[in-house]
Amino acid sequence: MSNSSSISHFLLLALADTRQLQLLHFCLLLGISLAALLGNGLIISAGACGHHLHTPMFFFLLNLALSHLGSICTTVPKAMHNSLWDTSTISYTGCAAQLFYIMFFISAELALLTIMCYDCYVSICKPLHYGTLLGSRACAHMAAAAWASAFLNALMHTANTFSLPLCHGNALGQFFCEIPQILKLSCSYFYLRELGVSVFTTFLAFGCLVFIVFSYVQIFRAVLRIPSEQGQPKSFSICLPHLAVLFLSTGTFTYLKPLSISSPSLDLAVSVLYSVVPPNQYLIRYSPNLHPE
Repeated sequence: MSNSSSISHFLLLALADTRQLQLLHFCLLLGISLAALLGNGLIISAGACGHHLHTPMFFFLLNLALSHLGSICTTVPKAMHNSLWDTSTISYTGCAAQLFYIMFFISAELALLTIMCYDCYVSICKPLHYGTLLGSRACAHMAAAAWASAFLNALMHTANTFSLPLCHGNALGQFFCEIPQILKLSCSYFYLRELGVSVFTTFLAFGCLVFIVFSYVQIFRAVLRIPSEQGQPKSFSICLPHLAVLFLSTGTFTYLKPLSISSPSLDLAVSVLYSVVPPNQYLIRYSPNLHPE
């Protein structure tokens, strides 16, 4: 029985057993990383350089692109390194940092998606109040609140998880440091504290999901009342690219599913959906002409 004080590193899950498959996974991860960097980099460049894009939606979209870049740079480079050099180790400090940053950027993404949904709701359902409700100061405050809440959430989870005594070795069943995998290494009953924190965070995420669903119901009702046939597709194009439901459902399933139904292949598939796929959702379209000046 080992204790967390004696653990200097963790063993991550190898994506493949043979050298050929390891190199294939490296190439796939490299392609995913380049696509995420290119797509989100273009969004950041366009938002920073295009003065006609200095609108609340693009301001939040720029923040979302930053969270996507941070998320992909937290998990994928280490997985690429392990696949290329046929290793699986990560230091104790590196694991804690990786867990903190992945929770930080994913929490920020959830908050920003909720704010962007609110932006869509105000722009379509309350266009006359758009300038008042979403002024530059209000947008800055909402963005700051999103990043601050994400930081506190990540700090709380990281401190709580790595304060647990680990009694079941140091092998993680995931290609990056993930809370459920570390909980499996903790001593009996000690993991219930972090599980309670995860449940609380999940309820907050569920509240965001309810807000998003309610807002889109109101948005679709308003769009369907638009008499212009050209106005409806443009209005729908603002909102449809948001894939928050997929992001939330996979993340919630990962952190709340019973340990009895856990399997390496299932955990790996779900983790890819919520940690690798969202940063590549850079094809979010937006027409600034639909927003009031």
